[in-house]
Amino acid sequence: MKAGVEPLVNDGFAGEATKRTLGYLQKQREKGKNIVGIYCGYAPLEVIRAMGAAPAVLCAFANKTIEAAEMVLPANLCPLIKSSYGFLKTDTCPFFAISEAVIAETTCDGKKKMFELISDLKPMYVMDLPQLPDEKEALDNWTVMIKKLKGFLETTFNRKIDDKEVEKEIKETNIKNKLMNKIFDFAALTPTPVSWLELYDLTYLGQAATTKDMIALLNACVAKLEQRVADGVYHGEKDSPRVLVTGCPVGGDATKVFKIIEEAGGVVVALDSCTGMKAYSGMISENTSDPYAALSRRYLDLPCSCMTPNNRRLAELDKMIKRFKPDVVIDVVLHACHSYNVESHKIKEHVTNKHQKPFLKIETDYSQSDVEQIRTRVEALLETVPKK
Repeated sequence: MKAGVEPLVNDGFAGEATKRTLGYLQKQREKGKNIVGIYCGYAPLEVIRAMGAAPAVLCAFANKTIEAAEMVLPANLCPLIKSSYGFLKTDTCPFFAISEAVIAETTCDGKKKMFELISDLKPMYVMDLPQLPDEKEALDNWTVMIKKLKGFLETTFNRKIDDKEVEKEIKETNIKNKLMNKIFDFAALTPTPVSWLELYDLTYLGQAATTKDMIALLNACVAKLEQRVADGVYHGEKDSPRVLVTGCPVGGDATKVFKIIEEAGGVVVALDSCTGMKAYSGMISENTSDPYAALSRRYLDLPCSCMTPNNRRLAELDKMIKRFKPDVVIDVVLHACHSYNVESHKIKEHVTNKHQKPFLKIETDYSQSDVEQIRTRVEALLETVPKK
């Protein structure tokens, strides 16, 4: 954002998503709430909140912990898994420290085996995620998993979860998603008045914070963005190439990709990953006969590359391209994340053939060793965008 422009969230933590969220969770703990650690976007947050607990996204995006992890894990494993394990091995994840239980999901083989290594550290429930989401059995089985999670939380914390509270949290999530999408609507403007860092900060906090705690913040953000538009304030330049970033979760040290795009003259307008906009993209059915089945359908609709066939990712990408009007699409794939890596070919074909957009796949990890190589490739990509 241009110098002198007040950040959307002006609380002393602008650009510090981790510190802001940790501070929020520590306050929740002081109020007597239990903290439940999560690793993935498939964790049903509404069930956690229905118990009066708060979810904490556990550490997974730093290069500094990988060396310690590689004393146990293979070097050619996904950096997200190595970083996660390294944080626990070195006892340096504050979110794990304040968590009293952990929810895990079988999204990939590496994670499954890593969960075995840490299962004795905290009470843990591993949810068996169906990966053929369009099958009726998938919906039935995931509903069962969510209900078993309910039982695990009730046993662990000696507290019952009322189905009415689950329904209430479904409605609260829908309110939050609508408000978050008001923010995303500003990113869709040309030129955009909001930066990727502001979007990242809000989406990160939104995973932990309740709707009640987010409403005032999000409404204030909307008012600030409306004022920016009225004042002609925008991010980047008016003719900056608009970039949609898709692929693996991008956070912490991996945000180097976003920074490189900006330094090369581009503007990131859409964060198409589970650490960005994906968690807020849909609504959960309300007032159904079974709120757990409603949650099951919503979470199975998340188009992670672990799903097959993953045609829903292409459909969602179509919507995002139409909405955010990117000039180029960049697919970020973490080393050894085989499902996203294989799927990248299908994404490229879809983007270049159907949408006639320039496309770039970036394979990377959390180190800084490939920054200049990425910069060269991004600069070459952005040079293909015609001047406006």
